Amino acid sequence: MFILDLTYIAPIERVEAALAEHVAWLDAHYASGLFLASGRKVPREGGVIIAIGDDRAKIEEVVQSDPFMVAGVVEYAITEFVATKTAPPLESYRQELPA
Repeated sequence: MFILDLTYIAPIERVEAALAEHVAWLDAHYASGLFLASGRKVPREGGVIIAIGDDRAKIEEVVQSDPFMVAGVVEYAITEFVATKTAPPLESYRQELPA
């Protein structure tokens, strides 16, 4: 799994101008099963996405296609982790540590 940490690097007006396209991009990746959760940071200085997978190169490719990235309004920090423990409703997302 991956934590995608978005930080705005442009005025909020430029972020807002790309928001509808960003939401459509999010929706497409939810539909494909790649994204598990997302939302704005509080205070509103960026956002967070939880992505499912184990292919960092694929995640980096997806990040580059974000309309926020294309518009130059965010920076991403990508953290990979192994979800060895979850709440019961997320049990199907539990992972084993690599050998």
